[in-house]
Amino acid sequence: MGQLRTSPPPLQGRELHAWVLQSSTELKALRAALHQTVHKHPSVADQCTDHVLEQMLLVVTELASNAIKHGLPPTEVRLSCTDEQFILDVADHDLSSVPELADTRPVDAGGRGLKLALSLSLDVGWYATDSTKHVWASFPIAGVTLPRRSLFQSSRVAAKRPYTWGGTG
Repeated sequence: MGQLRTSPPPLQGRELHAWVLQSSTELKALRAALHQTVHKHPSVADQCTDHVLEQMLLVVTELASNAIKHGLPPTEVRLSCTDEQFILDVADHDLSSVPELADTRPVDAGGRGLKLALSLSLDVGWYATDSTKHVWASFPIAGVTLPRRSLFQSSRVAAKRPYTWGGTG
């Protein structure tokens, strides 16, 4: 299995909303709330195409599911934006493991959430703070073109040691 590269999000944006999840039963409400959050901010809604929003909804579901299933609760999800990008940041409290790309599993064996995130976003990475492990994905503001990547392309290689980003999570 490959590891996701370690890096903080590319830019610090203004936080639009944050959610705290305890279980996978809250994923449907998370998707609805993310959709509503994007549409309730007029300046953001004008910049987010339906296509990008659909990709964000798929990726947040995958990343939050991974954090709930493989991490320690609570799972924290933040949506931020800059002038160029939206950033989804999903954190859990398990510092003993690192996110792994499922390179060698059969297609029907699961474990493709990070590959899906890589395929549908501009960029994906992970970092740790003193108390949390974060996986983030960035998405284009209107007018920015998404790169074309295969769902199974693994062009990112992780650093040997986790990147630690200041703060307490």
